[in-house]
Amino acid sequence: MIRQDVAFDRKLHTQELNADLIITGGGLAGVCAAITAARAGTKVVLVQDRPVLGGNSSSEVRLWILGATSHMGNNNRWAREGGVIDEILVENTYKNPEGNPLILDILLLDKVKNESNITLLLNTVVYSLEKESAEKIRLLKAFCSQNSTEYILKAPLFCDASGDGIVGFLAGAAFRMGAEKQEEFDEPMAPSAEYGELLGHSLYFYSKDTGKPVKFEAPKFALEDITEIPRYRSFNAQDYGCRLWWVEYGGRLDTVHQTETIKWELWKVIYGVWNYIKNSGNFPEAETLTLEWVGTIPGKRESRRFEGDYIMTQHDLIKQIAHEDAVAYGGWSIDLHPADGVFSERPGCNQWHSKGIFHIPYRSMYSRNIDNLFLAGRIISVSHIAFGATRVMATAAYAAQAVGIAASLCNKHNVMPRELLQQGHIGQLQKELMKVGQHIPGVFLKEDTDLVQYSEIQASSTFEFSGFHEIHSWKDLSIAAAQLVPLKAGKVPTFKIPLESEKPTLLTCELWSSSRRGNFTPDILLSTKKINIVESGYVDLDFDTYVTDEAYVFVVFRTNEDIKLGYTNQRVTGMLSVFNLVNKAVSNYGRQVPTPGSGVDEFEFWCPQRRPSGENIAMRIAESLDVFSVDNLKNGVDRPVTKPNAWVADPADTNPTLIISFDGKKSINTIVFSFDSDFDHPMESVLMGHPERIMPFCIRNYKIYDDQGTEIYAMNANYQTRNEIKFENAVITERLTVVVEHPSIYVPAAIFSVHCY
Repeated sequence: MIRQDVAFDRKLHTQELNADLIITGGGLAGVCAAITAARAGTKVVLVQDRPVLGGNSSSEVRLWILGATSHMGNNNRWAREGGVIDEILVENTYKNPEGNPLILDILLLDKVKNESNITLLLNTVVYSLEKESAEKIRLLKAFCSQNSTEYILKAPLFCDASGDGIVGFLAGAAFRMGAEKQEEFDEPMAPSAEYGELLGHSLYFYSKDTGKPVKFEAPKFALEDITEIPRYRSFNAQDYGCRLWWVEYGGRLDTVHQTETIKWELWKVIYGVWNYIKNSGNFPEAETLTLEWVGTIPGKRESRRFEGDYIMTQHDLIKQIAHEDAVAYGGWSIDLHPADGVFSERPGCNQWHSKGIFHIPYRSMYSRNIDNLFLAGRIISVSHIAFGATRVMATAAYAAQAVGIAASLCNKHNVMPRELLQQGHIGQLQKELMKVGQHIPGVFLKEDTDLVQYSEIQASSTFEFSGFHEIHSWKDLSIAAAQLVPLKAGKVPTFKIPLESEKPTLLTCELWSSSRRGNFTPDILLSTKKINIVESGYVDLDFDTYVTDEAYVFVVFRTNEDIKLGYTNQRVTGMLSVFNLVNKAVSNYGRQVPTPGSGVDEFEFWCPQRRPSGENIAMRIAESLDVFSVDNLKNGVDRPVTKPNAWVADPADTNPTLIISFDGKKSINTIVFSFDSDFDHPMESVLMGHPERIMPFCIRNYKIYDDQGTEIYAMNANYQTRNEIKFENAVITERLTVVVEHPSIYVPAAIFSVHCY
């Protein structure tokens, strides 16, 4: 029994924790920064003010995770983010293809708790801090409501991934809130006062069919007149969750200090909408529906943005400005919303896409005036316009992974974040990031410590690609279609195109390329051919032109309702069909036609179809393309960019094998493989179900043997992109033999890279 008499000097139970890095905020940015840092040997305390991890992706908000892939609705091919965020998305797709947000909660908690270098504090709010100087934080003070404990958190480095930037705010870090005037950064897209300067918050609801009539009586605070919402006719009984992203409010208020006010207004809207659906009589199909869940905290979009040594602007995104200190990339559109949100007469968003992915520099990832403060998530150093693209979760998490590695290097070299750059360690930062799966456009992973770089690699076979020789279906050319083909510099080969036509017609074929290396926006027309079609069969397509550099080209077939193209079920890493599709979810109407003077480019959208559709066009090529050689295994790029960047085995090879030979006996502690988990698939985390748990290109089974023929490792049922094999005792061998299995009869085995350390 515990009994205490009257006391006047009681204090909270206090616990002091010391670490190498304190991360405030357990959204995806904080989670990915923490895991990345922990795996690099950094002791991390991760402080989260909610009972679960994931922020807006968690079961408390239920927004899908998206980034550069943009629902497959833009021209950013093979652009899904790598590293820890890729690991999370791939695992969620495997374990949770239905998109249950509760399962994602479990997955994130399990990932973090599995890292021995992370101390996780849930339900813990940072409320104060102490500084050792004007430019340096000494400690944070945080309080956990569940165990009534105050935590004193000490570290040489801190990372603010809290969304509203509570640590940066308390530390006195320079920040901005709202939109810059056009003249500050010469940003033509800077919004007018009428449009507003801030994006608002959103709340979502889920409904469920009970199979029997259900009554609903609205609370008294619910919105009574649904017509106050200009888009009220868009509501229906089928949409729920983050499909109602446009139910937004708060852009005219203080999105930090008035969040509770905003939440009540959103509740008012949500319950008013449900009352309208249930009781207006306009939705008889809703009779058996009930509310299953309504969000209790709003998903925030925008509040404070902190200033680093570099502020990204519209120009960084649209012009795709290259940065020597690039540590990540983005690719979501510049996605701005009217400040009046759901009550606005304007469209719910204003999205403008760049022609490709853009660099995120390290200088935007730390505070310009607080020496030991990293920035992560939506608070990084960007203008309001650039924020429209960098704010989405996969992009925020991807950039945050750079903070995780940077923190480990800061501790290793005993420097502060800015000094890491000033003392010439940016190359090491980029290298260490790429080693854990981070793709940085234009940067290649070549290491002296990687034994593979000095090895000779032989393959049992290499796919000499001469097109697709099996036709499994015929499809109308009702939408312009194209096949992406990787070519080396030189004469463009002749293609043989399978088509059906019941009457004579004229087929327009075009060959396009991209003006920027690594982009997938067809904006240079190389050749046009018009072919008179008189009967069904194969037709020769000779563009009679050259390409001057290694690149993907688009073999385009313009719309013709009288023609059907042949398609194949065969799929190959780095080969893809694309279509001039419309995807209204991301403001893709087939062609981007910007407002004059907006500083945005006009171009066509060419996007793949989601599987089980999206088959390749069964075109043949007059000469084999040498694009799948073993040289790709050590070229430093782990995804298709200007070529597939993978070794691909011949589909007829019944035992695909790689032999990696070294110049004498070597001691091997670690082997790392990069497999094809389809970087073109966005893998939305909630709401959208996926037909596949495992990507069709991914090698599932393989074995590794030493020079004595002894099996040293076997993998069965792999589904992840990156396999890191660590041996308890070093393997001493002068040769490794890797035997893999084809993923299926329609997909040959492919590997992007192998590294040995």
